[in-house]
Amino acid sequence: MDFNAKLDQARTLADVFELVKRAVEAVLGRTRAGLMLALADLGNHPQGFLGAFYPVASNVIVMNKVPLLRIQETNPRLYKPYAFYVLLHEYLHSIGFVDERVCREQAHRVLETLFGVDHLVTQISADTARFFPNLVFPDAAWQPSQLALEFVPGFDRGSASYIR
Repeated sequence: MDFNAKLDQARTLADVFELVKRAVEAVLGRTRAGLMLALADLGNHPQGFLGAFYPVASNVIVMNKVPLLRIQETNPRLYKPYAFYVLLHEYLHSIGFVDERVCREQAHRVLETLFGVDHLVTQISADTARFFPNLVFPDAAWQPSQLALEFVPGFDRGSASYIR
């Protein structure tokens, strides 16, 4: 599969996530079904912004919609690579890579294997601060106190085809 072309063709976050799942299965041989994506305003602070988080032992990835919108407005070419990397990172948490360092290493391994070292998504995983100097990765136990979640319909298509 040509992951570069497929990422270029992706139109929605659900499309990007389907590619994330295929990437992880291709490189690590692991899968997870039944995940949901919720978008929420997790804030944007001078110290940085949180891209997303995965509450351990849940079935939801919560992605910060503030940086998504900001990236789309200011540098649209970074939108898909950013979304892919963040969704990949959180998906890896959902399949058991809870430690942040290990999760980042595995994400980079997947990206380097499938996209090559020169692809934008691989470069983002190698040096996120270069592209997003204020991106913050939470500790595994961190969860915000109150959220207004907007669930993305049709997110994990492969595991819910029987639900209408």
